[in-house]
Amino acid sequence: MNPVIINITNTEHVGGYCLRLQFDDRTEQIVDFGPFLNEAQHPDIRAFLAQDRFLDYRLEHGNLIWGDYDLCFPISDLHANAIHSPARSVAA
Repeated sequence: MNPVIINITNTEHVGGYCLRLQFDDRTEQIVDFGPFLNEAQHPDIRAFLAQDRFLDYRLEHGNLIWGDYDLCFPISDLHANAIHSPARSVAA
C-alpha cells in the first residue's frame, strides 16, 4: 500500500500566531503556533514570536517553511492540528 502524500496548497494569516492551512485533500485547519512558540526555550525558536518574523513564511513544495528551514513542522502534524510544544516533544 502506498502512503498518502498530503501537501499544503494555501495559507492565510487569521490573527495572532494562527494560520489557516488548506491541504490538497480539500481539508483545512486553523493552526495556532502561539503555544509552541511561547513554550519554546531555544532563542532561535522564540525569535518567531516577533510578528514580522512569524509572518515571513512561505510554501515550498507543499511544506510550510520559515527562513532557511529555521522553523518547519511535519505536514502530518499540521494536517492533524497536533503540533507539540518543544518541551513536551523532548520529554516524550
